[in-house]
Amino acid sequence: MSSLALYRRYRPETFAEVIGQGHVTDPLQQALRNNRVNHAYLFSGPRGCGKTTSARILARCLNCEQGPTPTPCGECQSCQDLARNGPGSIDVIEIDAASHGGVDDARDLREKAFFGPARSRYKIYIIDEAHMVTSAGFNALLKVVEEPPEHLKFIFATTEPEKVIGTIRSRTHHYPFRLVPPGTLREYLGEVCQKETIPVEDGVLPLVVRAGGGSVRDSMSVMDQLLAGAAADGVTYAMATALLGYTDGSLLDSVVEAFATGDGAAAFEVVDHVIEGGNDPRRFVTDLLERLRDLVILAAVPDAAEKGLIDAPADVIERMQAQAATFGPAELSRAADLVNEGLTEMRGANSPRLQLELICARVLLPAAYGDERSVMARLDRIERGVNYSAGPSGVPAMGYVPGPEGHGGAAPAPVQAGGGGPLPTVGPAAARAAVRATGAPGSGGAATGGGGGMTGSGGGPTEAAPGSAPAAAGQGVTQSSPPRQSAPPSAPATTPPAT
Repeated sequence: MSSLALYRRYRPETFAEVIGQGHVTDPLQQALRNNRVNHAYLFSGPRGCGKTTSARILARCLNCEQGPTPTPCGECQSCQDLARNGPGSIDVIEIDAASHGGVDDARDLREKAFFGPARSRYKIYIIDEAHMVTSAGFNALLKVVEEPPEHLKFIFATTEPEKVIGTIRSRTHHYPFRLVPPGTLREYLGEVCQKETIPVEDGVLPLVVRAGGGSVRDSMSVMDQLLAGAAADGVTYAMATALLGYTDGSLLDSVVEAFATGDGAAAFEVVDHVIEGGNDPRRFVTDLLERLRDLVILAAVPDAAEKGLIDAPADVIERMQAQAATFGPAELSRAADLVNEGLTEMRGANSPRLQLELICARVLLPAAYGDERSVMARLDRIERGVNYSAGPSGVPAMGYVPGPEGHGGAAPAPVQAGGGGPLPTVGPAAARAAVRATGAPGSGGAATGGGGGMTGSGGGPTEAAPGSAPAAAGQGVTQSSPPRQSAPPSAPATTPPAT
């Protein structure tokens, strides 16, 4: 025995039952109360958001024996004919413009429209997918839409209102429908599951809402599929992720924690698990980008969950808050940007696994890039005090930021006594050279600046003459600013001055 689809069993019968479209239903109900109903309406919006359903409800309100009324009685013959599972009314004609949009169909409609209704107050034409009507068909309807008889009403429903010619649009009241907000849709799906008496885990409804994309009909179809395959324990999170193709939350937690700690081994293990498990790499990257988006919002707005900016169960929110705290703001933003760029590159890629591994490598190795985002990410890591100098076996970790000797060979060696090579005077390289020069045993020469060096003897820095004798042993490294006071030139330097 076949059962009726879920979205048909719970199709709204009154404007009060329509969710997420108050900006449309409230003015329509007020127009019915004021008896200011127009002769033609245009309902536009995404699929599955209630356009055709609202058109049927409006027809029900107009032809109710107690009406026109914003709340149909549901007991008269017209209301019963237009009920959820009713047979339909002979005076309410639904036309699919996708298959009846030609000029001949429009002429046939125009000829029949002038005949009065059989039993009801109005003859109402609901033209679905109105954008499929040809220009010639619209022109054939133009006169009857502009000046219809008293008993005639038109309701056009379309997902592409811009394709309806302007002369028709200008003669209608246009009501744009919108996608239903996630919170409203999740609450509605929860009520439906309670009526169906099938238990559903908390993490399932956000997945269904995400799969539906704001469309009530699409979300109800997905929910119907899950309920149809539910076992005795109801709809589980594992079942929903497997059936809908989403990435398990534990994998997302693992890869995000690997990014935060610079653990390349853990990150590439997750990649291998995704591929070996038969998951789509593109879906994994899409879900990872969604997670990073939530982390960015949590880092910027700590109470994002209370404000409705993030749609997730409480335990997932708690884990994401801990993850956001382990990232620096610049590092988190950089990771999201790189994943977003990688997702674009994966479209049409011959080797999605390779692209996924490259994305992970880019996130894990900010030191390999010199752009501003990578520099800020390295600063975030330094501020967090994470040790990236070496792993347990002496091998540099994934996030290690090497000095100049790691990129261009050995660091500059200090100049010994009698040497004439240049030595940096500022920056990290000069500091390392100073440590090597002062700490080397048996060192007899002082480090000098470029071109013969700057010495600290005398009243200030003086340029050493060519061929002059080297400075006394242990005199130390001198800096150009500020100058250091020393003994008068006549006094022999018998002991090293304090540095």
